[in-house]
Amino acid sequence: MMRKNAIFASEMEHKTRAIVLRAVKYGEDKFIIDFLTRDSGRESSIWKISKSRKAKVAKQLFQPLSIVDVVTDSMPNKQLSHIKEARLSYVYASLPFEERKLSLAFFVAEFLMYATRNLHNDSAMFDFVEQSLIWLDAADKGIANFHLMFMIRMSRFLGFFPDMSSHHQGYVFDLREGRFSGDIPTHRDYLLPEDANKMHILMRMTPSNLHCFKMTRKERNRVIDFSLQFYRLHIPQFGEMKTLAILREL
Repeated sequence: MMRKNAIFASEMEHKTRAIVLRAVKYGEDKFIIDFLTRDSGRESSIWKISKSRKAKVAKQLFQPLSIVDVVTDSMPNKQLSHIKEARLSYVYASLPFEERKLSLAFFVAEFLMYATRNLHNDSAMFDFVEQSLIWLDAADKGIANFHLMFMIRMSRFLGFFPDMSSHHQGYVFDLREGRFSGDIPTHRDYLLPEDANKMHILMRMTPSNLHCFKMTRKERNRVIDFSLQFYRLHIPQFGEMKTLAILREL
């Protein structure tokens, strides 16, 4: 009986919806795929493909932020599962083809790599990410601040969304505490009133009103900087964003 149970366990399959964060080539015919999954948070899996399908499959399935349905072997005590089946769950109409949207996609994919590194199951957060990407794909205007809105709204699922009720005009924003204050903190991690007001504006952004908020490139870059600072204070080992340079030019 014990042997049968062990064999059964080794053949268990795990089916889930997933968002591709990164694909790294491994050997001649394999990729290691980092996923954000709906059922179990972050996962890394090996996908082996035949040479005849290599270019086509890699292009369609492994682009950053591709939304896929995958079946993996779920084997105990194994660091990397193997993908047995994979198919696109949602086919983007514009995201991979429009330069601005593609730049945003690369940034969001790298951001999620760091922000969800130790994340376990959170289906509500996955749904938020998936719906945000589908919205971006369909949007025909007002996307310049998408990444700013996405980052601040994502913090709600990670447990450090700013306390909006503490806002008053002229207050500073304490990045460590995640709240507005009339007193200057004793540490250096805070925003002066001008930037604190931008944080408050950021917290009011939603997909339906995003087109109403206008920022210059300089203002947008400033908001990116303090938003990432906010994340680094709350998520240990949040890395340096390599895709940030691209967004600074948009």
